[in-house]
Amino acid sequence: MRSFRTALSVAAVALAVSLAGCSTAATSSTSTGTTGTSTTTTTTQHAVTAATIEEDTHYDSDDLTWDAATEVAISLADGGSKVTSSSSTGVAVDGDTVTISAAGTYRLSGSLSDGQIVVAAGEEDTVRIILDGVELGNSAGSPFVVQSADEAIVYLDDGSTNTLTDATTYADLGEDAPDAALYSMADLTIAGTGSLTVNGKSNDGIVSKDGLVMASGKVTVDAVDDGIRGKDYTVLLDGAYQVTAGGDGVKADNETDEGRGWLLVSGGSLTVNAGDDGVKAFNALTVSGGTVTVAESEEGLEAQHIAISGGDVTVTANDDGVNASGGSSTSASTDADADAGAGAGMGGPGGGGMGGGEMAAGDYTVEVSGGTLTINSEGDGLDSNGSATISGGTVVVNGPTNDGNGALDVNGELVVTGGTVAAAGSAGMVVTPGSSSTQSGVQLTFDSSVSVGTPVHIVDSSGAVVATFVTTKTTASLVFSSPAITDGETYTVYTGGNADAKAGVTTGSTDGAEEQGTVTAGQYTQAQGPGGGGGRR
Repeated sequence: MRSFRTALSVAAVALAVSLAGCSTAATSSTSTGTTGTSTTTTTTQHAVTAATIEEDTHYDSDDLTWDAATEVAISLADGGSKVTSSSSTGVAVDGDTVTISAAGTYRLSGSLSDGQIVVAAGEEDTVRIILDGVELGNSAGSPFVVQSADEAIVYLDDGSTNTLTDATTYADLGEDAPDAALYSMADLTIAGTGSLTVNGKSNDGIVSKDGLVMASGKVTVDAVDDGIRGKDYTVLLDGAYQVTAGGDGVKADNETDEGRGWLLVSGGSLTVNAGDDGVKAFNALTVSGGTVTVAESEEGLEAQHIAISGGDVTVTANDDGVNASGGSSTSASTDADADAGAGAGMGGPGGGGMGGGEMAAGDYTVEVSGGTLTINSEGDGLDSNGSATISGGTVVVNGPTNDGNGALDVNGELVVTGGTVAAAGSAGMVVTPGSSSTQSGVQLTFDSSVSVGTPVHIVDSSGAVVATFVTTKTTASLVFSSPAITDGETYTVYTGGNADAKAGVTTGSTDGAEEQGTVTAGQYTQAQGPGGGGGRR
């Protein structure tokens, strides 16, 4: 068992996103669980190794290995729960409340329609609970509460189906009282190859008031408020997670301790339908692998520092798609500042620059160095109240149709040094790559809006199509950057014709397309914005 050893540097988590693979297996003589590929971020203080995730969190793969002979079997039944193993040390049954008070491995099966599992172990105890076909309900509060332990491990047995459902109204509403169907005051790990359904009918679904590592399993959460919430950190290593939440989907929310409140997705699949933010961290949010789909949200990804170095991220948002804001910055920059600040860019076919102003940038960052990021937003698409850097991967933004928001909105500088960027949206507040960018691009503003599903082709002087983008919304402007664009070269823009995909960056031909005009790579002009000001280049 490991304690939290190093407070991760917030800036390092967000800015240094080099990753190493880590594969661990969890086995017992009766069941085998696999955590799959486990990766983590590096910091400037130490090199990435396979053990980094275990150094930076409570997680230890050894905790997922045990001797089945030491298991304590607990059979759950209304009015008749009992310990069926020869050793019952550490387990007490009082009516329909089962209390575990000692370190060890406990295998639970059966059901309680109105009961509770309570872990009240020592502060240095590791308690491993195997759910082997368990259905728990509670009419007055949470059915599964970890009051005390060093670490609680909820292991979903291979092939098992398990369900936790809490009350619609809790009897105890005190400050430290449980408020989730699965609630832990200690570090919590969820692993195994079985399935778990969590119904948070009063408030949250899964909560750890310490660290939370979800190593594997098939987990479905439906919660009135937040779906999955860790405090110091929330880590998804592998597994499949389906979260429906009235509030935030998945989050890490420690706002007071330096270096805490960070979230990492390094593998598996996560799908979120949220009434508020989809995936959120107070400090740093990193995606280094796996698949993240925010199917519904107000804001899709939100943290002070957001870094995407791998994986496949798709975001749909009623407001901003990716939003670097909040956090512990003392800057006066706010979301309102970000929306008010002008970026760069009216130009291209039929274009023409107008002045714009910029608000002060705060300590906020968005960094994309790999993977794919696809955004569909009604507000700003990729929004940073500080700076943004794209050095690799593919970023596609299907941004707002109203001129009060932009596909890209960066208070500081947008630096593009690699990767592919296609940001489509309204023409009122367009941000383009800044002067520190080493990769060129083109800025297109259309005389009339391009309709949904229309291919846009960028063609070089030889007649070759260097890029095709297919719109998913009515589009007035497009900022495109890729290694295929040569700075200073003139490109002809066409709409219509053929495309090899129905959306996003693809390949295509100009057969039957209509010429819209020409643009010169690297020549950007400023959009209309408050405060006036000159062009960026």
